[in-house]
Amino acid sequence: MLPLRGSGVSIMGILNVTPDSFSGDGAYHDIAGAVERAAALLREGADIIDIGGESTRPGANTVPVEEELQRVLPVIRAVKEHLSVQISIDTSKPEVMEAAVSAGASMVNDVYALRRPGALEMAARLNVPVCLMHMQGTPPNMQKAPAYTDVVREVSHFLSSRVRASEAAGIARHHLMVDPGFGFGKTFQHNVQLLRGLGGLADVGIPIVVGVSRKAFVRRLASVDQVGNDETAQVSAGLALYAASQGAAVLRVHDVALTRNLVRTWETLASPPLNECNAQLQGSLC
Repeated sequence: MLPLRGSGVSIMGILNVTPDSFSGDGAYHDIAGAVERAAALLREGADIIDIGGESTRPGANTVPVEEELQRVLPVIRAVKEHLSVQISIDTSKPEVMEAAVSAGASMVNDVYALRRPGALEMAARLNVPVCLMHMQGTPPNMQKAPAYTDVVREVSHFLSSRVRASEAAGIARHHLMVDPGFGFGKTFQHNVQLLRGLGGLADVGIPIVVGVSRKAFVRRLASVDQVGNDETAQVSAGLALYAASQGAAVLRVHDVALTRNLVRTWETLASPPLNECNAQLQGSLC
């Protein structure tokens, strides 16, 4: 089954074990530091920890399989040993998928949507949940003049086609999630249009994962240059909340506590209806 909360939106905390993460948070390549960071994400309210050993920032080059394995496997094993949490492996390589699941990961998050040779077959054999992401181009070239006629329609069509390909390969539909790929082969306007049309992606009929945290278009919205600025975190969390209101099932974020507090507050107010007394509020506002 999908690693989702029984009700409400799930929070996926990002744990990069790369030296070149776009967000500047990829310093967790020593095992103790990575476990400490994972524990912090869990305390802040993460439902899933997404571990990645290859940067997919614009302009990033591919990391050799062995190097990626050396980065992620010790961290997955250590997190699994010390913490009770669902682990997602952020990779597009079949070899890394297999080794990561063997080490304790229970989900695959693939920015290539299982398009690399052998990825579909490997994901089907592993029989774990998979997130299929849209990306125009590849990380080295994806931000070189991306173009669409209708970005929402084209992203939706791509994701639907990858869902069909996954099912044809033997991956159960209930194991699939889709991600529109904010910042992956999209201009500022494309990202804004995708956010506004997020509700339309529900036509794919698969749970939607949204990752906008600390991305370049968020910094532009916040009018700041540095990824660590409070303004960037606040705007990222606000966009995540908007995505949740439009039907996103999973929010992939760096700032877990801030996002969780916003989303849980919204969920409390939105359900049950405001004219009913929420059990959490009894004795105070009721």
